[in-house]
Amino acid sequence: MKLVVALGGNALGRRDAPKGRDVEFWRESVRAAAPIVARLAASRDVVVTHGNGPQVGLLALQAAGHGDRVPLDVLGAESEGMLGYLIERELRTALGDRDVAALLTQVLVRPDDPAFAAPTKPIGPVVSAEEAERLAAARGWTYGPTAAGLRRLVPSPMPCAVLERSTIRLLMRLGVVVVCAGGGGIPVAEAPDGTLHGVEAVVDKDASSALVATDVGAERLLLLTNVPAVYADWPTAREPIESASPRALAALGFEEGSMAPKVEAACRFVKQTGGTAHIGALEDAVRMLSGKAGTRIEPGNGPVVSAGG
Repeated sequence: MKLVVALGGNALGRRDAPKGRDVEFWRESVRAAAPIVARLAASRDVVVTHGNGPQVGLLALQAAGHGDRVPLDVLGAESEGMLGYLIERELRTALGDRDVAALLTQVLVRPDDPAFAAPTKPIGPVVSAEEAERLAAARGWTYGPTAAGLRRLVPSPMPCAVLERSTIRLLMRLGVVVVCAGGGGIPVAEAPDGTLHGVEAVVDKDASSALVATDVGAERLLLLTNVPAVYADWPTAREPIESASPRALAALGFEEGSMAPKVEAACRFVKQTGGTAHIGALEDAVRMLSGKAGTRIEPGNGPVVSAGG
């Protein structure tokens, strides 16, 4: 079985992490995740993707604190390399003699994507209203409310193509566990003359994970986060959804910048491939594959089935 495992950025780092260095926390989070991914990879061909929302936002703040203006595509590459290194190192320990390779991944986006006019992707830590106002005035950044509080919002264009998809498929054929599309990949656009240039955006990790899963012919897509399931009544969170079809989920509303991108990416993968997608907590990943945890999105027109009835 081919499986894409997407580790959510908030599962690998706190939204409210201090603005200083928090690498040790990320290292500990990756170390906790590695044995779970190793169990998934024991008898499967696995690709690991990961988020970078907390990390890329902190890197941007650190650069701003030194008076530097570092574009988001470069910060995305920096965070992808940093987290990819930590994941690769811990997976090598957990997997023994299995080869692991972290791959810097460029993702093609359209320069005219409407997302550039409406920033919705939260990155970085929660800040006070006063600090948001100061940073918005000093840096031209956009801040907005999220479930956790005020966070920086950036454009999140739809990924059109993973430029390293052939390399990912080659590595998989060689039995390598591939770590790629970190933070959704490095966003690039194509100029009329065919040259590539970075863009000021952060691509949604779940959308890119679904694209990677489609490209490699995966049968399953696991979108792992810090909540146990998709909830029909969030934020009261009393009704976890056990299973549903894309059509049934389309009738429900989910929070932008949080669960909505996961649901949309999962549904897109299921509709395009006929595979099965799962959304749930990192620690439940193995149980999710057997249908004993999380939310399962399956092909067809089945209704929303809540856990326990």
